[in-house]
Amino acid sequence: MKTPRVPRAVRIGLLVVVAAQLLWRLTQAPPAARAAVLQAPPSLPVLRLMAMGEPIALSKLLMLGVQGHDDQAGISIALRALDYGVLRAWLERIVALDPRAQYPLLAASQVYAAVDDPARVRVMLDFVYESFGADPERRWPALAHAALVARHRLHDHALARKYAAAIRTRARGPAVPAWARALEAIMLEDMNELDSAKLLIGGLVHDGLVSDPRELTWLSARLEAISARQQAQEKR
Repeated sequence: MKTPRVPRAVRIGLLVVVAAQLLWRLTQAPPAARAAVLQAPPSLPVLRLMAMGEPIALSKLLMLGVQGHDDQAGISIALRALDYGVLRAWLERIVALDPRAQYPLLAASQVYAAVDDPARVRVMLDFVYESFGADPERRWPALAHAALVARHRLHDHALARKYAAAIRTRARGPAVPAWARALEAIMLEDMNELDSAKLLIGGLVHDGLVSDPRELTWLSARLEAISARQQAQEKR
Protein backbone atom coordinates (compact mmCIF):
# COMPACT_ATOMS: atom_id res chain seq x y z
CA MET A 1 0.00 0.00 0.00
CA LYS A 2 1.43 3.30 -1.07
CA THR A 3 1.86 6.15 1.45
CA PRO A 4 -0.33 9.03 0.35
CA ARG A 5 1.68 11.97 -0.91
CA VAL A 6 1.23 15.33 0.84
CA PRO A 7 0.18 17.84 -1.77
CA ARG A 8 2.93 20.26 -2.72
CA ALA A 9 0.80 23.26 -1.86
CA VAL A 10 0.29 21.96 1.70
CA ARG A 11 4.04 21.38 2.18
CA ILE A 12 4.82 24.86 0.98
CA GLY A 13 2.16 26.27 3.26
CA LEU A 14 3.67 24.48 6.30
CA LEU A 15 7.13 25.77 5.48
CA VAL A 16 5.80 29.30 5.19
CA VAL A 17 4.08 29.02 8.60
CA VAL A 18 7.24 27.65 10.31
CA ALA A 19 9.43 30.28 8.68
CA ALA A 20 7.04 33.04 9.68
CA GLN A 21 6.99 31.80 13.27
CA LEU A 22 10.81 31.69 13.44
CA LEU A 23 11.06 35.15 11.92
CA TRP A 24 8.54 36.49 14.44
CA ARG A 25 10.49 35.04 17.38
CA LEU A 26 13.78 36.46 16.12
CA THR A 27 12.34 39.95 15.77
CA GLN A 28 10.87 40.01 19.28
CA ALA A 29 12.81 41.57 22.20
CA PRO A 30 13.87 39.08 24.86
CA PRO A 31 11.41 38.82 27.73
CA ALA A 32 12.20 41.27 30.49
CA ALA A 33 13.34 39.62 33.68
CA ARG A 34 11.50 40.78 36.75
CA ALA A 35 13.16 40.94 40.13
CA ALA A 36 11.49 39.03 42.91
CA VAL A 37 10.80 41.22 45.93
CA LEU A 38 12.65 40.36 49.13
CA GLN A 39 9.82 39.14 51.32
CA ALA A 40 9.67 39.69 55.08
CA PRO A 41 11.25 36.83 57.04
CA PRO A 42 9.29 34.36 59.16
CA SER A 43 9.20 34.96 62.89
CA LEU A 44 12.10 33.72 64.97
CA PRO A 45 10.05 30.91 66.61
CA VAL A 46 9.06 29.64 63.16
CA LEU A 47 12.69 29.73 62.02
CA ARG A 48 13.82 27.85 65.12
CA LEU A 49 11.22 25.21 64.34
CA MET A 50 12.43 25.03 60.73
CA ALA A 51 16.03 24.64 61.93
CA MET A 52 15.22 21.24 63.50
CA GLY A 53 17.97 21.62 66.06
CA GLU A 54 20.52 23.13 63.64
CA PRO A 55 20.09 26.90 63.99
CA ILE A 56 23.67 27.69 62.95
CA ALA A 57 23.32 25.75 59.71
CA LEU A 58 20.01 27.46 58.96
CA SER A 59 21.58 30.84 59.76
CA LYS A 60 24.30 30.26 57.17
CA LEU A 61 21.77 29.10 54.55
CA LEU A 62 19.60 32.14 55.15
CA MET A 63 22.60 34.46 54.81
CA LEU A 64 23.48 32.84 51.49
CA GLY A 65 19.88 33.26 50.37
CA VAL A 66 19.76 36.93 51.32
CA GLN A 67 23.05 37.66 49.57
CA GLY A 68 21.92 35.72 46.52
CA HIS A 69 18.76 37.78 46.25
CA ASP A 70 20.56 40.60 44.43
CA ASP A 71 21.82 38.17 41.78
CA GLN A 72 18.71 36.42 40.51
CA ALA A 73 18.51 34.52 37.25
CA GLY A 74 19.32 36.96 34.47
CA ILE A 75 19.15 39.97 36.79
CA SER A 76 21.58 41.99 38.82
CA ILE A 77 19.59 43.95 41.38
CA ALA A 78 20.97 47.26 42.61
CA LEU A 79 21.20 47.61 46.38
CA ARG A 80 19.04 50.73 46.11
CA ALA A 81 16.18 48.52 44.94
CA LEU A 82 16.17 46.48 48.14
CA ASP A 83 13.78 47.24 50.97
CA TYR A 84 16.30 47.91 53.73
CA GLY A 85 13.71 47.50 56.46
CA VAL A 86 13.06 43.95 55.27
CA LEU A 87 16.78 43.38 54.76
CA ARG A 88 17.46 44.44 58.35
CA ALA A 89 14.75 42.07 59.60
CA TRP A 90 16.45 39.17 57.81
CA LEU A 91 19.85 40.08 59.25
CA GLU A 92 18.36 40.31 62.74
CA ARG A 93 16.86 36.82 62.40
CA ILE A 94 20.13 35.43 61.08
CA VAL A 95 22.13 36.85 63.98
CA ALA A 96 19.54 35.60 66.47
CA LEU A 97 19.93 32.07 65.10
CA ASP A 98 23.73 32.23 65.35
CA PRO A 99 24.77 34.88 67.90
CA ARG A 100 28.47 34.12 67.36
CA ALA A 101 28.31 34.86 63.64
CA GLN A 102 30.35 37.86 62.55
CA TYR A 103 29.59 37.86 58.85
CA PRO A 104 26.02 39.28 58.91
CA LEU A 105 27.24 42.32 60.85
CA LEU A 106 30.25 42.84 58.60
CA ALA A 107 28.05 42.43 55.52
CA ALA A 108 25.78 45.14 56.91
CA SER A 109 28.63 47.61 57.55
CA GLN A 110 30.79 46.81 54.52
CA VAL A 111 28.48 45.53 51.76
CA TYR A 112 24.97 46.86 52.31
CA ALA A 113 26.20 50.16 53.76
CA ALA A 114 28.05 50.81 50.49
CA VAL A 115 24.79 51.86 48.81
CA ASP A 116 24.62 55.45 47.56
CA ASP A 117 21.67 56.32 49.78
CA PRO A 118 22.32 57.87 53.22
CA ALA A 119 18.96 56.70 54.61
CA ARG A 120 19.69 53.07 53.73
CA VAL A 121 23.24 53.40 55.05
CA ARG A 122 21.89 54.58 58.40
CA VAL A 123 19.54 51.58 58.60
CA MET A 124 22.50 49.24 58.32
CA LEU A 125 24.71 51.19 60.71
CA ASP A 126 21.93 51.31 63.30
CA PHE A 127 21.48 47.54 62.97
CA VAL A 128 25.19 47.04 63.66
CA TYR A 129 25.10 49.41 66.65
CA GLU A 130 22.04 47.76 68.20
CA SER A 131 23.51 44.29 67.65
CA PHE A 132 26.85 45.34 69.15
CA GLY A 133 25.27 45.84 72.56
CA ALA A 134 24.43 42.13 72.87
CA ASP A 135 28.07 41.03 72.54
CA PRO A 136 30.56 43.95 72.51
CA GLU A 137 33.64 41.77 72.96
CA ARG A 138 32.96 39.89 69.75
CA ARG A 139 31.05 42.40 67.63
CA TRP A 140 33.31 45.46 67.93
CA PRO A 141 34.95 45.01 64.46
CA ALA A 142 31.69 45.67 62.63
CA LEU A 143 30.97 48.71 64.79
CA ALA A 144 34.48 50.05 64.21
CA HIS A 145 33.86 49.87 60.48
CA ALA A 146 30.42 51.45 60.98
CA ALA A 147 32.12 54.35 62.78
CA LEU A 148 34.43 54.88 59.81
CA VAL A 149 31.48 54.77 57.39
CA ALA A 150 29.64 57.35 59.50
CA ARG A 151 32.73 59.57 59.61
CA HIS A 152 33.92 59.42 56.02
CA ARG A 153 30.82 58.58 53.95
CA LEU A 154 27.98 60.17 55.90
CA HIS A 155 30.23 62.94 57.30
CA ASP A 156 28.26 62.57 60.52
CA HIS A 157 30.90 63.26 63.17
CA ALA A 158 28.50 62.89 66.09
CA LEU A 159 27.32 59.46 64.95
CA ALA A 160 30.87 58.29 64.29
CA ARG A 161 31.96 59.39 67.74
CA LYS A 162 28.93 57.69 69.32
CA TYR A 163 29.95 54.36 67.76
CA ALA A 164 33.62 54.80 68.65
CA ALA A 165 32.73 55.76 72.22
CA ALA A 166 30.62 52.60 72.54
CA ILE A 167 33.66 50.51 71.66
CA ARG A 168 35.82 52.37 74.18
CA THR A 169 33.37 52.06 77.04
CA ARG A 170 31.77 48.68 76.39
CA ALA A 171 34.30 46.50 74.56
CA ARG A 172 36.84 46.25 77.38
CA GLY A 173 38.08 42.67 77.03
CA PRO A 174 41.75 41.82 76.43
CA ALA A 175 41.01 40.71 72.86
CA VAL A 176 39.99 44.24 71.85
CA PRO A 177 43.07 46.01 70.41
CA ALA A 178 44.24 49.41 71.54
CA TRP A 179 43.53 51.03 68.18
CA ALA A 180 39.85 50.08 68.47
CA ARG A 181 39.58 51.54 71.96
CA ALA A 182 41.41 54.64 70.79
CA LEU A 183 39.25 55.06 67.69
CA GLU A 184 37.24 57.84 69.31
CA ALA A 185 40.45 59.71 70.16
CA ILE A 186 41.74 59.21 66.61
CA MET A 187 38.55 60.74 65.27
CA LEU A 188 38.83 63.66 67.67
CA GLU A 189 42.39 64.19 66.49
CA ASP A 190 41.18 64.12 62.90
CA MET A 191 38.60 66.77 63.84
CA ASN A 192 41.39 68.84 65.49
CA GLU A 193 39.90 68.38 68.96
CA LEU A 194 43.36 67.64 70.30
CA ASP A 195 42.79 68.20 74.01
CA SER A 196 39.89 65.74 74.06
CA ALA A 197 41.93 63.23 72.08
CA LYS A 198 44.78 63.46 74.58
CA LEU A 199 42.42 62.98 77.51
CA LEU A 200 40.92 59.84 76.02
CA ILE A 201 44.27 58.27 75.13
CA GLY A 202 45.71 59.24 78.50
CA GLY A 203 42.74 57.57 80.18
CA LEU A 204 43.34 54.34 78.30
CA VAL A 205 46.97 54.33 79.41
CA HIS A 206 46.57 55.38 83.02
CA ASP A 207 43.44 53.34 83.80
CA GLY A 208 45.23 50.12 82.93
CA LEU A 209 42.82 49.25 80.12
CA VAL A 210 45.77 48.44 77.84
CA SER A 211 48.51 46.13 79.06
CA ASP A 212 50.28 44.94 75.93
CA PRO A 213 53.69 46.71 75.76
CA ARG A 214 53.49 47.21 72.00
CA GLU A 215 50.04 48.78 72.27
CA LEU A 216 51.19 51.00 75.12
CA THR A 217 54.11 52.15 72.97
CA TRP A 218 51.71 52.91 70.12
CA LEU A 219 49.40 54.92 72.39
CA SER A 220 52.34 56.84 73.84
CA ALA A 221 53.51 57.67 70.34
CA ARG A 222 50.05 59.05 69.52
CA LEU A 223 50.15 61.23 72.60
CA GLU A 224 53.51 62.61 71.58
CA ALA A 225 52.29 63.23 68.03
CA ILE A 226 49.25 65.13 69.32
CA SER A 227 51.40 67.22 71.66
CA ALA A 228 53.78 68.06 68.81
CA ARG A 229 50.83 69.04 66.64
CA GLN A 230 49.49 71.31 69.38
CA GLN A 231 52.89 73.01 69.78
CA ALA A 232 53.12 73.55 66.05
CA GLN A 233 49.65 75.15 66.00
CA GLU A 234 50.55 77.43 68.92
CA LYS A 235 53.59 78.74 67.04
CA ARG A 236 51.58 79.80 64.04
